[in-house]
Amino acid sequence: MGLDCFKPFGSFYVFPSIARTGLTSQQFSVGLLKEKSVAVVPGTAFGASGEGFVRACYATSLDQLKIAVSRIGEFVRETKAARAAA
Repeated sequence: MGLDCFKPFGSFYVFPSIARTGLTSQQFSVGLLKEKSVAVVPGTAFGASGEGFVRACYATSLDQLKIAVSRIGEFVRETKAARAAA
């Protein structure tokens, strides 16, 4: 989906960079929730250096993860397309 992310080691969370979308972590998190019903936490919840990232938990079923990843991918593509058209 075009988001950079370090491979997680020993946890149930990922912290992908959403900088390529052009949105703040707050804008990304709220937009994803409103438009795709997927919840992530803005990186700024973990301090100022978290800007440009979101935290996502993957402690759920594989079926739910597939749905969430698909919706996140849609949101990222739609966001990039809308910004390119503006």
